[in-house]
This record gives sequence, C-alpha cells and structure tokens, in this order.
Amino acid sequence: MSPDASVDFLIVGAGFSGLVAAERLSNAGFRCVVVDKRSHLGGNAYDRVDAAGVLVHDYGPHYFRTNSPRIVEYLGRFTAWQDADYKIKSYTDGRYWSFPINLQTFEEIVGRPSTTEEFEAWIEEHRVPVDEPKNSEELILSKVGRELYRRFYEGYTLKQWQRHPRDLDTSVCGRVPIRTNRDDRYLNEEFQALPKDGFTAMFGRMLDASPGVELYLGVDFHEACKRWRHRHLIFSGPVDEYFGRRFGALPYRSLRFEHESFTAEQLKPREPISNKPGFWQPAVQVNYPDAEVPYTRIVEIKHVTGQKIDASTIVREYPRNWTPEEEPFYPVPADDAKTAYRRYAELAAAEKNVSFIGRLATYRYYNMDQVTGMALAEADRLIARYSPAPHA
Repeated sequence: MSPDASVDFLIVGAGFSGLVAAERLSNAGFRCVVVDKRSHLGGNAYDRVDAAGVLVHDYGPHYFRTNSPRIVEYLGRFTAWQDADYKIKSYTDGRYWSFPINLQTFEEIVGRPSTTEEFEAWIEEHRVPVDEPKNSEELILSKVGRELYRRFYEGYTLKQWQRHPRDLDTSVCGRVPIRTNRDDRYLNEEFQALPKDGFTAMFGRMLDASPGVELYLGVDFHEACKRWRHRHLIFSGPVDEYFGRRFGALPYRSLRFEHESFTAEQLKPREPISNKPGFWQPAVQVNYPDAEVPYTRIVEIKHVTGQKIDASTIVREYPRNWTPEEEPFYPVPADDAKTAYRRYAELAAAEKNVSFIGRLATYRYYNMDQVTGMALAEADRLIARYSPAPHA
C-alpha cells in the first residue's frame, strides 16, 4: 500500500493495543496501516537477543499473567507458552529478603521457623487500623504496620515515583500481594507464562496473520495523519500529546536501563549468591529500596524465559523524571494527575472517529492482558460500527 492511500483504520502504536486491534480488524476485511515512531514493533514489550546471546526485555520486565482464558486463547494463536515462576527478592539492610511479604519473610525477620498463626498475630499487633485507606501509605500500614512498610515499601516507592506513598493511589502499593502463608509468588493470577519465543516473535506472527495490515516504523503520529487518509484513527500514544498538550503535559515517570552481560566464567563467583549455575542473582528480580542505591531493581530475565545458555544479562532500572523529549513509561496514579487527565478525557470523548486505547491513551496503569482485552473489545465495537467491511 503506497503512502497517501486511503485506509479504513490508521493505527498509531505497534504495541499490544495497536497490533491486537489491527489483527482483528484486518481479519474482518478492513485495511489498516499501523505506524510507530520507534524502529521496532512491540512497544515496551519489545524483546531481543543481545550480543551475549541472551533474550532480554529492553524496556523493563514484562511478566505476562492473566485470569482470562479468552486472552490466553487469543494470544495463544500466535505463540506457544513458557511457564514462568516469577520469584523476586528485596535487598535491604545488607541481605536478601523473601518478597512479596509472606511467612518466609517473617521467619527471616524473627530468625527462626514460624507459623501462619504466629505471623497473623504479629501483624494484628503491629498494623495501624485504617477503615478506608485513601493512599498507598495508609493501605500498607493498615495491612502490615510500620516496620514492614518502611523496610520494603516507603523507600522503593519514593525512589520510583519521586512522590511519597501518602501522595499516591492505593493501587500503587496494592498491586503487590501480601500473604501469611509460604506462597512467595510475585503475582496472584492463575495463568503466568511468557511467549515461548519472546514477545517480538509473537507480534511478528500476529502481523503475518493480518491480511490487509501494513506496518511503518519510524513514523510519528503527525506524519502518519498527513500520509494516510483514514475513516477512523486508533491512538495508543499519550493522550495529552494527541491534543498538543493543550492543558499542559500530564505527569509521567520515565526510566533508564543499564544492561550488563556476563560469561559463564564471570558468573561462577556469583553462584553462591544466585544458588544455581549460570545466573547472577537469586531471582528474576531483586528490588533495592535503600535510598543510597540509585536503581530501583535489577532484572535477570533468563530466570523465566526458559533459555538454555551459559551467559546471562542483568538490567539495572533507574527511575528518572520525565520530560516531553523522553519516552513516558508510567502514568502517575495520584489525585492531581487524575484531575489533570479529566480535561483531556473530556476532549477524547468528543472525538467522533478516534479510539483511545492502551495505558498512555487512557492514562491508566493497565497490565498487558487488560490492554489486550481493551483492544479486542474496541475492535469488536468498530467492526460492528463500520460493517460491512469493504474488503471482506
């Protein structure tokens, strides 16, 4: 399809939102152009094999999980699955701790074996009663008390968001489960796995199964609107950017990633720490809540990809203030940010032939399965609206 052609749908963003919508719409007989300003498909879920031969997630770890059989079945059309046991640790006070908080964490604190009943009694004694927590600090204090809040949550949250937990929505710290048994999994969802060959391979197969879709990389939103006439626009970028930041920029958090690879020989001195050959650290993710450590976490994704290789790569993740010249990663879940977003949400609702989908376009901290579900639902709505498709 040549530039300046007329298409049914112009889709901005080649991540989960855009590619899922494109696949559904194209298979219903519509012509779609997908553009992305980056040089690769996949958005923040992009992964690749690095120079050491290790499959890495370039934009932070993407731990796929869901409770929706429909989402598993849909994405499973384009990938086999690698079961993933997401286990993480927290490193503070000079040692590794089991995290999220569970019975093992309590045993590490008291220095002896314990029971769920004893831990629950300890929590009841230490927690700060709050009938209706209004922010992340109140939520965690009401669940486990000040000692565990300060050790695992307060410093990490301040570092990541540059805001105190009392100034952030309950959803920020509430995303992490707290358990009184020995379940030390990072996440609660029933299905936890990664695409067997990686996210990028999955997205490639999705495109292969999408007749009538053309992908153009290195093309931004404004250029795309000039090049392709379209009946409907699907936008998955920052909603304030779409409107020229008419009311000012919304607050976001950005990140910087530092990759470091190790050969098998270099990893050997670390094996007492990692507890198994071929790894640098003891879990896929280690959090660093202490203020004097400049990064928030180190991720060694090889723990969960199933890749059999002697080398390994770690990624240190540094939080940074966002500017309009940088990539936004997280909408800020705070009251002032929500108030600022409402003005843009009103503008978005008034756009007749534009769909806003995804984390940045709806200014909400969605997981990958939720974004997939949103794209499927929006595609169904658009198919119903514009049917019969001209190319069906």
